[in-house]
Amino acid sequence: MIAKKVQTLIDEGVGISRMFLDAAAMIAELGVENVYNFSIGNPSVEPPEAVKDAIISELNTQKPMALHSYTGSYGYADVRKAIADHENKNFGTNFGPNNVVMTVGAAGGLNLIFQILLNPGDEVITFAPYFSEYKCYAIHMDANLVLSGTDENFQPKLDEFEAKINEKTRIILINSPNNPSGAVYPEETLKKISDIAVKKSEEFGAPIYIIADEPYRYVAYDGVEVPYLPNCCKNAIVANSFSKSLSLPGERLGFLVIPSDIDDYAAIWNACNTVNRTMGFVNAPSLIQKAVAKCLDAEVDVEGYKRNRDLLWQGLVDIGYECFKPQGAFYLFMKSPIEDDWEFYEMAKKYQIVLGPGSGFGGPGYVRISYCVDYDMIQRSLPKFKELWDEVQSKK
Repeated sequence: MIAKKVQTLIDEGVGISRMFLDAAAMIAELGVENVYNFSIGNPSVEPPEAVKDAIISELNTQKPMALHSYTGSYGYADVRKAIADHENKNFGTNFGPNNVVMTVGAAGGLNLIFQILLNPGDEVITFAPYFSEYKCYAIHMDANLVLSGTDENFQPKLDEFEAKINEKTRIILINSPNNPSGAVYPEETLKKISDIAVKKSEEFGAPIYIIADEPYRYVAYDGVEVPYLPNCCKNAIVANSFSKSLSLPGERLGFLVIPSDIDDYAAIWNACNTVNRTMGFVNAPSLIQKAVAKCLDAEVDVEGYKRNRDLLWQGLVDIGYECFKPQGAFYLFMKSPIEDDWEFYEMAKKYQIVLGPGSGFGGPGYVRISYCVDYDMIQRSLPKFKELWDEVQSKK
């Protein structure tokens, strides 16, 4: 008999797992060219050539046992310095290697900081819609994820947010650009969130930390600025990765930025040394640490994602669907034309379209469409979306 906590995790993730299984089954039956699989956020843009060159260079110049050995819990010091310098150059900060922890993806970074900051019964507030696995991360720590609402443009409702903070609130989790909506929170909003958190911290006599989950920071469109949390929020910690910025999701490399001026910095920094190791990862992957440090200024072709976004968004709007135009990331959160997003999901499958039901992302009545796919697939899918729309309209 499996543990109760594991069963809870399975129950929480069953909806999201189902769409992946459905897509795999349909592809096996019909062939990949006949299935319009918009279910998973796997980057479709190739990594920059500099990444391949850096990996080859490391393999050819480093002694194997030096390159493949344990790195220490924080990661390589020279890599951490390179990342700190990169953040400083981009955001005008003053970080050093003792402000950066290498992690197993941004997800590993979030789990690391959750484990350090959360006690059983503590609360994490995030804004819905949200990345579904946040709830699982909180459950791991016997903590609770509290959802705060957003408006029609997926911007936080600050009055509701403030009302949900209490003496159990320990973390405010920000995901901007947002998965699944593609919304970007402006600096003014983030400053207001910070002001509320500071006020509540003083009221309850305990620090509240604002954690930025930023894997999509460099996937933004139309000149939209993605504010840097440490520059506008008190007690801000950043979790980032190279999964999207360099198209390396399978390499599992990320990092935490822990500014020296946050409350209890020394205790948190020292805790990282033990917790990062004892989570079971031991250390972030060594080879890719060294390689990435050589190509921090490299970029993926974001224009490819923008081209996909523009084709999909305009095509769906022309058909009649109601869609917020994403400002970043590579997801479109479309309003379901019927109230039940799971029923709409099943209808879409009849046209070989696989979507992500919004209920699994805290957004019932919507569906997530991952447009990190081939441009040609989007073109071929639009007539199917039209047939699906016509069926919905015929039943009204």
